[in-house]
Amino acid sequence: MVLFALAVAGIVIAACLAVALVVGPDPGALLGTAVITGGIIGLASLYRISSLGSGGAAVAMQMGGVPVPEDTADPQLRRLRNVVEEMSIASGVPVPAVFVLEQEPGINAFAAGYSTSDAAVAVTRGALDRLNRDELQGVVAHEYSHILNGDMRLNIRLMGVLFGILVLGLMGRKILMYSGSSRNRNAGALVVFALVAVVIGAIGMFFARMIKAGVSRSREVLADASAVQFTRQTRGIAGALKKIAGVEEGSRFQQRAEAEEVSHMLFGDGLGLSGLFATHPPILQRIQALEPGFRSEQLERLQVQWRSAPPNGMQEDLAMGLAADGVAVLPDARSELAVTPPMVSAQVANPGDDDYRHADAIVATLPGELASFARRREAVKPLLLGLLLDDADAAVRARQHVEVSTRLGDGVASLAEELRAGPLLDLHPAYRLPLAQLAFPLLRMRPRPELEAFMDTVHAVVHADDHVSLFEYCLGRLLETQVREFLDPGRHARFGRRKPGNVKQEFATLLAVVAQAGHADPDDARRAYLAGMQRVLPRDHVPYAPPARGVLALDDVWEPLDRLDPLAKEVLVEAITAAAMHDGRVTVAESELLRTICGVLHCPLPPMLEDRKA
Repeated sequence: MVLFALAVAGIVIAACLAVALVVGPDPGALLGTAVITGGIIGLASLYRISSLGSGGAAVAMQMGGVPVPEDTADPQLRRLRNVVEEMSIASGVPVPAVFVLEQEPGINAFAAGYSTSDAAVAVTRGALDRLNRDELQGVVAHEYSHILNGDMRLNIRLMGVLFGILVLGLMGRKILMYSGSSRNRNAGALVVFALVAVVIGAIGMFFARMIKAGVSRSREVLADASAVQFTRQTRGIAGALKKIAGVEEGSRFQQRAEAEEVSHMLFGDGLGLSGLFATHPPILQRIQALEPGFRSEQLERLQVQWRSAPPNGMQEDLAMGLAADGVAVLPDARSELAVTPPMVSAQVANPGDDDYRHADAIVATLPGELASFARRREAVKPLLLGLLLDDADAAVRARQHVEVSTRLGDGVASLAEELRAGPLLDLHPAYRLPLAQLAFPLLRMRPRPELEAFMDTVHAVVHADDHVSLFEYCLGRLLETQVREFLDPGRHARFGRRKPGNVKQEFATLLAVVAQAGHADPDDARRAYLAGMQRVLPRDHVPYAPPARGVLALDDVWEPLDRLDPLAKEVLVEAITAAAMHDGRVTVAESELLRTICGVLHCPLPPMLEDRKA
């Protein structure tokens, strides 16, 4: 913030000096120049922030990104989608939009967006060509660290704010490009103006690079460490860094103007800057943090080897036999898991290698028909609605059919019922959220009116009767939240600041509903409720009172609880866990309910809540 204030002051002073050289020390002219220059900076920042309001996909497309289709048959693109989908299932977030920067031969990637609902991951063509699957997974895990740790939101806001101090230099360059081919008699004056703008803009460039470097370097170190923590191995991300250092293209961007704006978001240094301006630690330093025994002499040998015979990632995969570790087995749907509240809260946005094995198992064993529906544009709405339909009450199902048919057509309603009565009827509970995560990228490709109609339909299906299960209610709410955030990502990006003492009644309502849903006996439910309240409000006495409206009472609690500060949310997750499983054990179905509730509150959990020390 100090550097930004210095940048604005420096640009304004430089502009005033330039005017003073032309018109002399005229106070009125200098004041006007200062006001106009400050106005340009402010308006440019507001304009850029507004242009980025569409979320991560807008940034990726501005960088020349090409969307990767969900049903692509290209082996490289299929491999990328598989890695991203497994990473999303493992971390408990929707699958982001996936892009390839086809014109970039360097090895690089970035994540952009305001939240997990509008996130986009972009990978260069060079990364697809050069990296094997382990290395690609390491790079994607690095980007998921930015998504889960909040860096992505910080980075996209930084893009908008810094544009204001860069705009004069950018204007000057554009004018110079235009005037070089212009025969206008005023071209000479334009060139002079442009040169002055470029010189003044250099002040903004200087401070912008220092700001980005100061923010980015520590976050990149954290992301490297998180990638290792997520995947539990260093060979992937370390191998990607070695190839960046060893191949001729490195991580440099061909489009330097675009790379300047997003340099702080990239996996590798896209501009070749060093010293104060370096947005990333030196490449050898990053490798040695992962492999302490690695030496510069080894890097030099790799450079010689790869510059004569560039690496081919797909060929390396074939040589390694691809899936050498096998596929993990999902636990029985009725089995119980040993968990504790602190252990569950510690897994929020913190997947590990066991979670990736579970994600592999889910993707590999997901019923083929349902996997096909999740990747078909016209089938995702019936599939998601089928997950919400009531199983037990025929009257409720009839009302739900009418609600869907009225808004989306009889074809969607009939297919949703067929899926519910068929492959969704006895679906393993561990598949339900992953199906929603896999289907979300195709859902958000729909036009805004269709998405709004879908949100309205989900709300109507969930509220068709007072006896909707807590899981169905929370899954519907999660879908609504994700679609709403995707439609207006900038508007829904928020930093929580509330404390537990300000939302006592909301805590009590949520914990009462959770306790009642998991315990048929009223005394057991009361004890579960008190176990949760003891975690979050130990000094307050809020009596157990199950809401008369049942799960529908939760409509009023989500927004206040979602605005809690991070430490309060950690306690909230522990409280929900304690209420849901006050006996210390939980079934797979109950763990999925817990994951869904936490998803609504932007606390994503991995697919299986097992004790990693066990």
